[in-house]
Amino acid sequence: MSERLRGLAPVLDARTRLVVLGSFPSVASLREQRYYAHPQNHFWKILAALWGVPLIDMPYPERIDRLLSHGLGVWDVYATCEREGSLDSAIRHAQLNDLPGLRERCPQLQAVAHNGGESFRHARHTRALGLPVYRLPSTSPANASWSFERKLTAWREVFTRHGLLGGAA
Repeated sequence: MSERLRGLAPVLDARTRLVVLGSFPSVASLREQRYYAHPQNHFWKILAALWGVPLIDMPYPERIDRLLSHGLGVWDVYATCEREGSLDSAIRHAQLNDLPGLRERCPQLQAVAHNGGESFRHARHTRALGLPVYRLPSTSPANASWSFERKLTAWREVFTRHGLLGGAA
């Protein structure tokens, strides 16, 4: 039997207008206690391209400050689960995070975007918030069928719609 894994704390604050929900942190992310720590994951590269900021070269706390200053929050749909490796298909006995509490945590929240299909399986919970809900292509290296450029275009559309492309520190 796999050990019970606990996810990362949410990265949210009162300025958060859009929350990106992944499924559950990868082995690399859990080990480093950082969202999207696997070097082949496109998450930070996409944000760097959207915002014109060299996020990849910044220490993680500075990346988080930039993310929050742009009105972006990050969390996962699962609080805990059992899993061998990092693949979503290996997730077992998952427990959801407090998704209904997002509006209370983020009073300016305008929308929720699911990073990939496993996260989007729980869109009924985020739709209950009464906000727009999006399915973004996964930034995971396992999503090799989408090119970086194609992922970037999809992410840019949602970020543009909710005003996350300009006006940050």
